[in-house]
Amino acid sequence: MRKRYSLRRYLVGAVVARAGDEMAGPALMLAGFAVAGSSVEASSLLAGITLSAAVGGPLLGALLDRAAQPGRLLAGALVLYAAGLGAILAGIGRLPFAVTVLIAAVTGLAGPALSGGWTAQLPGVVPGDRLPRANALDAMTFSAAALTGPALAGGVAEAAGAPWAVVASVMLVALALPAAWTLPARPPVRPTRAREEGAAWPVRPARPDVVKPPGHPARERQPGRSARTRGGRGDRGTRTASMAGDLLAGVRIIVARPALARATLASTVSCVAQGMLTACVPLLGERVLGGAGRGAALLSCAAVSALLATAVLARFPRALAPGTVIWAGALVQAAALASAATGSPLVLVVAFLATGCAEGPQLAALFTVRHREAPERLRGQVFTTGASVKITGFAVGAATAGPLATRSLPAALLLAAAVAAAAAPAYFAIRADRRPHLRTEPHPTGSPGCRPTDCSDRY
Repeated sequence: MRKRYSLRRYLVGAVVARAGDEMAGPALMLAGFAVAGSSVEASSLLAGITLSAAVGGPLLGALLDRAAQPGRLLAGALVLYAAGLGAILAGIGRLPFAVTVLIAAVTGLAGPALSGGWTAQLPGVVPGDRLPRANALDAMTFSAAALTGPALAGGVAEAAGAPWAVVASVMLVALALPAAWTLPARPPVRPTRAREEGAAWPVRPARPDVVKPPGHPARERQPGRSARTRGGRGDRGTRTASMAGDLLAGVRIIVARPALARATLASTVSCVAQGMLTACVPLLGERVLGGAGRGAALLSCAAVSALLATAVLARFPRALAPGTVIWAGALVQAAALASAATGSPLVLVVAFLATGCAEGPQLAALFTVRHREAPERLRGQVFTTGASVKITGFAVGAATAGPLATRSLPAALLLAAAVAAAAAPAYFAIRADRRPHLRTEPHPTGSPGCRPTDCSDRY
């Protein structure tokens, strides 16, 4: 009998893959700067591998939702990501720079597999009543990866050279392949119209009392008809239309379900602020802590506090409603960013610790909302599309704050604080759905008899 896939195996694979991903960004920048000698080219490589996630996320999610063995597809995405990192390293200084950036963009298409694509498989690993705690543990893997990835990149680059840091990130991603390949198969699901489209009305059943009058026999299927049409142009066109419909269905679900739309909008705005803060880190290290390299220690402080705060949330997963954690976490981040603009070293360290305490639980709460609101057939799309939007928001924030921080570092930090604070009113700008629903289905967290939108204010 086949051994059940354990949560521990899932978490180990996730943290290794995500550590490789977190290591890849700094490693590519260091390698690009060391080989090409240009900070512009180094940052362009990072932008190329980051921004393309906006395109890759929805497509990867649609493919994962349609796959009977999503782990095999996830493993393939990891292979593409690892091979792409190696190709970027081989192309730096040898190929035209535009070609190398193009390789980085293609590689970034698989990036959401390491974040949303992996997390979307969690309900197949743990039963519904254990999902809240598993969500918090999964969010901890992001914090652990954010802590170890950049530190490993800097350590390997210092000891063996920047190109070897990229090689080490490729090895970490490759180590996660067995855990991805053996992820549980998706159980067969018979989707209903209401579940697929998020409809608030029941599907109209067939009327058994209506029978056809005599003289109207059922049309017999012509022998060989399906054989002639199967695999033909019409069938291929249907599959293409179905894939296009699936890509749009994931976005429609995010927009149509208020709890999911609220969480996605607020977390994306927060991610823009986090990108702005990250762009300020080198200058904060140089001007406040006495060295640009010391700015990485600030990110480590945030990662440690995020890890600890999420561990507390995992211990008490139902202490606060996920929506409250999301908007309150944004306000905590705003206050921390504003205090970082004071220029005091002690206040700066405390500000990054507070930022991490807000970011970690906010991410765990976002996962809870996604698992609760996403239909089974579209869960992969919801996670990868959401991850793509957040990654793009982070890149936009970093690109916006970089030039501003060069002119005025306090102004950049205050702008980041204002963006983070805007996440709270953005959350409440979307009205909660309080309409009664006619259908009921089991709640992913184990509370029977309520649709996700009915439970959004109680969990």
